[in-house]
Amino acid sequence: MKEQNNQAKLNLRGRLRQAGVKTTKYIQTNGKQNVVIIFATIALFAIFTLINPGFADKSVILTMSKSLVPYAILALGVTFVIATGGIDLSIGTVCIGSAVLAGAICRTGVALEDGVLWLTIPIILVTGLVFGLINGILVAKCKIAPFIATLGTMLVSRGITSVVAEAVRETSSAVKYPTTGWFQKIFTNYNGFPIGIVWVLGLTVICMVVMYKTKIGRYILAIGSNEEATRLSGINVDKYKIIAYSIGGFFAGMAALFYTASNPSLTIAGGNGMELDAIAGVYIGGTSTTGGAASIAGTILGSVILVVIRQGLNMALSGGSVVSATNITYAVTGVIVVGAVLLDVLKKKAASKVKIESTSDKLKKELKELLETLNVEKDYALSAKDTERVAKINEEIATVKSRLKTEVAQLKAEESAKK
Repeated sequence: MKEQNNQAKLNLRGRLRQAGVKTTKYIQTNGKQNVVIIFATIALFAIFTLINPGFADKSVILTMSKSLVPYAILALGVTFVIATGGIDLSIGTVCIGSAVLAGAICRTGVALEDGVLWLTIPIILVTGLVFGLINGILVAKCKIAPFIATLGTMLVSRGITSVVAEAVRETSSAVKYPTTGWFQKIFTNYNGFPIGIVWVLGLTVICMVVMYKTKIGRYILAIGSNEEATRLSGINVDKYKIIAYSIGGFFAGMAALFYTASNPSLTIAGGNGMELDAIAGVYIGGTSTTGGAASIAGTILGSVILVVIRQGLNMALSGGSVVSATNITYAVTGVIVVGAVLLDVLKKKAASKVKIESTSDKLKKELKELLETLNVEKDYALSAKDTERVAKINEEIATVKSRLKTEVAQLKAEESAKK
């Protein structure tokens, strides 16, 4: 096969076939939950459209898109934290608190000038990063349980940003941002297009690269999988925990930019519960509750299904119903989160069971691996237009397929007879 690799580059057919095989393997091993979420989202969208045809209107879809962006960005950041086996309860108040603080300092709602609003961006991002860094130090260096450390930071961030905002403005901590202008065009509405979705897609790709292709992501996952083993292998566990929480804080600051662009009037209480929606999206998406396994794509899908449920229930119960759509949404979200966590527990139990592989299963596995090797060789032979080699490989493939049908079936029959 190495000779084939050197002689010819794969043509489009070969690249597509191999990409399809890799995708299928990924779905079989890691992506089953994501596929379920996609189908569930489509089904819910269809149900809510049947209940209220207006649910499929362009304006409603745009509203859901704008609503999704800050929660999806919060969820992306906290995925890194949860992957270490931790939790961050402060991201909601840090998100809104950083925007309130920046708005008060820059006086965004009072005689706004073009040269003032831009300064809120670095202030918001730095504020989020600082609180994330504090969380990381408390958890990694001070050895405080993540739940307690971030609960404390949640209260501190809410209090200190309100106090500073009140001191600067000499009134309440509520602030206003411009309702239109370049800020909205960059972060929420570019001439009618929900530009925030583009940001989410870009950040998702970046997070995937960092989580799966860099040392930072690999070490974060290793810490969540087995912290002590990771420490004994010579990795600076405290350093990478701090990095994970710093990423979560920085993304909370980024989420604030998009939330503020869509909701120009802010109060510190607006951050209550945002962290729960973000964390719920992460769990629903398949990231392990105890760390060690993370799904960036799943995080986005989990956030999407929550937004669809929230908007769908709001519209379904808007016709004079005495039942609160918000309360129903909380209940449904709670059931989904518990179900996702239970699924994670069951998967871990199944994985921990000792499995005795039968002779037929071993042979089937070996033959399938051989079949894939032959198919890869065939891809290169076809790319090189080596018809003689292709014919030989086809014969070998036919032989392997025949063995899969006959030998494996025979072994299974013998094993069944012995039972």
